[in-house]
Amino acid sequence: MKLHSTMPTLGLISLALAAVFPQAQAAEFRSYSLDDQTLTIQTDEGPVALTAWNDDALEVFYQPDGVKQLPSFATTGKPKDTKMKVKDKGNTLVLKSGHLTAEIQKSPIQIRYLHNGEPLLQEEKGLFVEDTVRGFRFKLTEDEKILGGGERVLGMDRRGHKMPLYNKAHYGYTTESNQMYYGLPAVMSTHKYMLVFDNSASGNLDIGATESDVLQFDAVGGRTSYLVVAGDSYPKLIQNYVSMVGKQPMPPMWALGNIASRFGYHTEQEARDTIAKFKTEDFPVDGIVLDLYWFGKDVQGHMGNLDWDKDAFPTPENMLADFKQQGVNTVVITEPFVLSTSKRWEDAVEAKALATNAAGNPRRFDFYFGNTGLIDVFNDQASAWFNQIYTQLYRQGVTGWWGDLGEPEVHPYDAIHNLNGISATADEVHNAYGHQWAERVFDNQRKLAPKERPFIMMRSGFVGSQRYGMIPWTGDVSRSWGGLVPQVELSLQMGLFGLGYTHSDLGGFAGGETFDQEMYIRWLEYGVFQPVFRPHAQDNIAPEPVFHDEQTKDILREYVKLRYRMLPYNYTLAWQNSQTGMPLMRPLFFADEQNSALIDIKDKYMWGDAFLVQPITQPGVTSVTMELPKGVWFNFWTDERASGANPYVYQAALNTLPVMVKAGSFVPMVDDLPNTKAYSSERFTLHYYNDASVKKATGQMYVDDGNSFAAYQQGDYQLLNFTAGRKNTILSFDLSSKGKGFSAMPQTRTVALVVHNQDKPCKVLLDGKVVDSQYDASKRQLTVTVPWSKDVVSLVIYP
Repeated sequence: MKLHSTMPTLGLISLALAAVFPQAQAAEFRSYSLDDQTLTIQTDEGPVALTAWNDDALEVFYQPDGVKQLPSFATTGKPKDTKMKVKDKGNTLVLKSGHLTAEIQKSPIQIRYLHNGEPLLQEEKGLFVEDTVRGFRFKLTEDEKILGGGERVLGMDRRGHKMPLYNKAHYGYTTESNQMYYGLPAVMSTHKYMLVFDNSASGNLDIGATESDVLQFDAVGGRTSYLVVAGDSYPKLIQNYVSMVGKQPMPPMWALGNIASRFGYHTEQEARDTIAKFKTEDFPVDGIVLDLYWFGKDVQGHMGNLDWDKDAFPTPENMLADFKQQGVNTVVITEPFVLSTSKRWEDAVEAKALATNAAGNPRRFDFYFGNTGLIDVFNDQASAWFNQIYTQLYRQGVTGWWGDLGEPEVHPYDAIHNLNGISATADEVHNAYGHQWAERVFDNQRKLAPKERPFIMMRSGFVGSQRYGMIPWTGDVSRSWGGLVPQVELSLQMGLFGLGYTHSDLGGFAGGETFDQEMYIRWLEYGVFQPVFRPHAQDNIAPEPVFHDEQTKDILREYVKLRYRMLPYNYTLAWQNSQTGMPLMRPLFFADEQNSALIDIKDKYMWGDAFLVQPITQPGVTSVTMELPKGVWFNFWTDERASGANPYVYQAALNTLPVMVKAGSFVPMVDDLPNTKAYSSERFTLHYYNDASVKKATGQMYVDDGNSFAAYQQGDYQLLNFTAGRKNTILSFDLSSKGKGFSAMPQTRTVALVVHNQDKPCKVLLDGKVVDSQYDASKRQLTVTVPWSKDVVSLVIYP
């Protein structure tokens, strides 16, 4: 929604000066000690602590005397046991920590890092402090490219850009944006390191813009700490990173379904009618999102009520129960602002739930919605007040939470937050506000329903917010072709830093006077192959496909159904993400790490390991030329074979999204579903994309009950493993499983194995016995029905 915002002012002059004239801290070595996982160096300026979080990750915490420090918001848990050794070599102290080496120059203190003995990263002058501004400087080598900084529309390689570190709404953005809803003080280098400035304050990230060979983080306050992470590959780098800052827990399965949303459903009847429309139009649906009209009839004047408007929603608990019975989950919006005219203002003031001014009174200010205060989510007492609202709504039947305006959208620089005994200004903690809010909602939900998986959608956070189940979206994007263009870049950049469910308001949110059918269809087609399928927009044009013309409905009905057929594949991606941090949407350079040119590609991506997707983001396009990564690929719709050595011309009528499948891929699918509540792995189709160039292939399918928070940790799951092997012209398959299973798990399964690009065989053996098969000569597809009731099933196809 369109809002008015303010920029921070505190410290801007000194911040600008420090960016140009940073002063090194010039600390001198005094002594050191090694205790468990931490090397502490005493200097004449204060201690410097290097803590090993795993074999490939270090936290480096400079603590200059007299400089105020805040807690770490990025790290979580406890460091893993890592073998650490220190050698004093006179002018240098050498720390060996797992695969990392830190060479610490003593005079002045300056650190150089190696990974597996190879140079990795080096401080340029290390820490600097200038008045209230502090930060770090690092050397950049000529050949490295740098990704990161969070949500920005700048291209994949962010080197040469200077960007504000201040989360801020950018209403109606299109093809350029240097400051958006969710920035990250973090970068990833093509030298396979990640660097995080663990600082929540307003600041800047300068990636070789001011000085081409210097990377600089600076801020007006906050913690003087950074994290350095290394890896032998990009997936391993991400895994090492999330082991330090937290992994995304598995979402409920319904989060991968179709979610109805708009700004907004004005009444209970309108919400009920919308879900009924999805049913009558034969569109699967799993959720509905209620925007701010659930607590007030107008956009302005009601924020902070956070209770049902009984005139518009007369029987909310009945509505929630009816939706649940239909397999539809209800998500409600909440905001962290309480208007002074709202029903809860006096209660919030009495509970000391609001950020204060210097006198200790609620800091009131005017913004688009009215005169307001801001809930102090850093304060336990304030959060307890906020949580009682979530608790009541949950007991009424609300299933998920949508936290909006959580940058916060307006955050006066002189507002004071209470970090449970530590006083901090708005500018010192601004970028961690959404992060802290998500933690409060997550922890409260875990207490209310410890066996269930929370659904928490927010548009702003910090490094590591994924550990609180945060599902970010890319804000109030323009409802236009220009708004569609940057969505791949935004999701890819965020996914690299653990935020794998970053998605867009499908179809665009802001503006648009008339319905653009082509743009809308193209955007929703893309939406099937990204983390969350949720069309959302201002309601002058319906965001839901069920309210449009027959052609639009007919095209998109099949895409939404495809989304559901792909649930076994997509749910497995979610499980992989929860274990390793591997994003669901993956940049092309993951497919060929040696090809540096792939770093810059932002118009196509991998959906998991199997699919290559190129959304169409311009009008009038009926064909695209796809540059494919190395290897063999197949047209998803036609099975046409293509080689990565040659460009592939993709015929893309309005009903066709360019999608390729990598040879050697296993893609499990199920039949059409009305919603995820009907999902079962008892019968599924297993597609294998066969090619003589692939001698061995593997695949997985993760299965659990779809909602238990600790299903995997408790062993209440099954992991189905698929392998294919080729020896000469004989193709063999093994299907196996592990895990103790769960209560609703089928005892037997029937698998329809579909082998693409396959010649007609002379015989097929299942566990050594000849079985029937079906061969489609026009498609060159072989189908074999495989009963699966034991641990391992083997199948051999003879030419």
